[in-house]
Amino acid sequence: MSIVLVVNSGSSSLKYQLIDVEASQTLASGLVERIGRGVGHARHHRDGSGDDAAGSTWDAAVEVPDHEAAFAVMLEAFAAHGPSLEAHPPIAVGHRVVQGGARFFEPTVITPLVKINIDELAALAPLHNPANLEGIEAAQRAFPDVPHVAVFDTAFHQTMPPAAYTYAIDRELAAKHRIRRYGFHGTSHRFVSRAAAAFLGRPVEELRMIVLHLGNGASACAVAEGRSVETSMGMTPLEGLVMGTRSGDIDPAVLLHLERRAGLDADGVDRLLNSQSGILGLGGHADMRDLVAARDAGDEAATLALDVYAHRVRGYVGAYAAQLGRVDAIVFTAGVGENAPLVRELSLAGLEAFGVELDAERNHARGDDARRISTDASKTAVLVVPTNEELEIARQTLELVAA
Repeated sequence: MSIVLVVNSGSSSLKYQLIDVEASQTLASGLVERIGRGVGHARHHRDGSGDDAAGSTWDAAVEVPDHEAAFAVMLEAFAAHGPSLEAHPPIAVGHRVVQGGARFFEPTVITPLVKINIDELAALAPLHNPANLEGIEAAQRAFPDVPHVAVFDTAFHQTMPPAAYTYAIDRELAAKHRIRRYGFHGTSHRFVSRAAAAFLGRPVEELRMIVLHLGNGASACAVAEGRSVETSMGMTPLEGLVMGTRSGDIDPAVLLHLERRAGLDADGVDRLLNSQSGILGLGGHADMRDLVAARDAGDEAATLALDVYAHRVRGYVGAYAAQLGRVDAIVFTAGVGENAPLVRELSLAGLEAFGVELDAERNHARGDDARRISTDASKTAVLVVPTNEELEIARQTLELVAA
């Protein structure tokens, strides 16, 4: 059996997938949201592929005061709408955990000590690790007889050299407060880099590539021989590329200026940079589809926002090309990277000197599978590769428990 339940627990939501790893098939997926906020909402989708039953989707309003109640809703959905967990029992539960610090560099069986460490690392991810831990504890009560495995977003980036992850501040202060670059989206970058290598028909150990995970959150990663050697997010997911509502890179003195002249306190700066910036702050739209539509309608603010967005991506591609020495492939993934041909075009404009030659027809063609969008003559392959973080978590979980 190779069935794994993958859980992604947020502060007010529970996402899950039941995956047959050997078949790379999702048997069911679901979401319970508005946990602890009165009446919540649940959605459960049964795939039906390879099963006698047809695919179906169930939606309902539910009472979910806490994560334990959310797991009860999930179990009831499996029982009522399938597939049956008795007929498809998970051999393990894989959990997405955002921050593993410098302590966790591979998938880890969850023990009481591991939970203590996840809790201690909440200081570095206060919006994520506590919710991840709540989900772990609720899942352990719901599935007490199978191993639970933590897969950390930061783990893939633990191969970065010290020169890449070290900030140039007082080293004793940095060590005391664990201030360094950790990087995020690691599960996606790992999955996509390996999927890109498979598409190219070459071992990942032979390749050097730049993976661009462009969604509402966005990050770039330089991957050499299957290892992360540089990534754009830092101690938190705020650093790096322009995102939906996050600023990305900014002169730290701007924050001091806003504190002194605009009267912003720490919470105000936090809200500004994480929730009111990015393409929302520049162009008035956090969704790239809305921003592109506004740009096409002649909105100057939207046009500037897209130009800033692409300029930042292009800068990171150039910097990572210098770090890697050569670039065999540039890979776009996640919601924007997979579905916004204009963003891909703008982000690669002017990179012909790096061996990039985009094929306009291929770039605008739609598809659900990995595909090449560069010309056949392009020295650097440009690919679009759909990410699947849940499948990657399931694979890593199965590899660990089956070892």
